[in-house]
Amino acid sequence: MISMILAAEAAAGIAKLGAGLGAGLAAIGAGIGIGKIGGSAMDAMARQPEVMNKLFTNMIVAAALIEGVALFGAVIALLCSF
Repeated sequence: MISMILAAEAAAGIAKLGAGLGAGLAAIGAGIGIGKIGGSAMDAMARQPEVMNKLFTNMIVAAALIEGVALFGAVIALLCSF
């Protein structure tokens, strides 16, 4: 009886650990993606300053999409723990 309770508690703990790792990986992936977008946009703006406004707008849209995917990943990871 006690071993079944301990097994259930261990499974719940592993699920929460997995949810935390999943949310962390989603945040790391978003940080890397937004960093690459920002760096590439700065390079492009330095090469062609006349299209800076268009590049900036596209950069913001792409960063928002990546942030949305990261938020979705974090929410799904946390929902898996319940």
